[in-house]
Amino acid sequence: MKNFKLIDHPIIKRDLTILRDKKTPSSQFRPTLRRISIMLAFEAARDLKLKEFTVQTPLEKTKGYDLKDNVVLVPVLRAGLGIIGGFLDVFSNARVGHIGLARNEQTLEPVDYYFKIPQRIKRSVVFLLDPMLATGGSGSAAIKFLRQRGAETVRYVCLVAAPEGVKRISKDHPDVIIYSAALDRELNNKGYILPGLGDAGDRVFGTNE
Repeated sequence: MKNFKLIDHPIIKRDLTILRDKKTPSSQFRPTLRRISIMLAFEAARDLKLKEFTVQTPLEKTKGYDLKDNVVLVPVLRAGLGIIGGFLDVFSNARVGHIGLARNEQTLEPVDYYFKIPQRIKRSVVFLLDPMLATGGSGSAAIKFLRQRGAETVRYVCLVAAPEGVKRISKDHPDVIIYSAALDRELNNKGYILPGLGDAGDRVFGTNE
């Protein structure tokens, strides 16, 4: 799995434990997820290109930097909305799109119901944001949709990944790098990640309470 990057950090491990705990309420789940998202954003952007310019400090001129790459953030609805806030904290000038995908509980395959992304994404770095990479069906479909609209550089960012999902993305889109805070054991017979953290969307929005 050469295109899979595990973000190993003590704070992420601590916060991921909070998210896994079924007793954690949405009021604590949301800010914890946002904090992890910020750290994932820094790691996923580690090799972005820079441009130099001159900046005037209170004392003298010095060399300054800004991102050379344009950034587009695309959360997968609805759970991806829990990640977008942390990424916007890091990429304040980013443009934002949305992809709505629902999973057919019988076939476990994705069905799209909403797709709206910025124009001119061809030369942008597109971060596809989805907390859970389970079967990989939804993620692969989302990447395919982005490719059809001209996206060339896509990075998949998730909170928790299953080996099955990583293999699916790697097979369907071998040039896409996956960034994740955890690689869990497996999927159960309903396609949920084990040990996982449950339905991320429900826990973000409190629809499980």
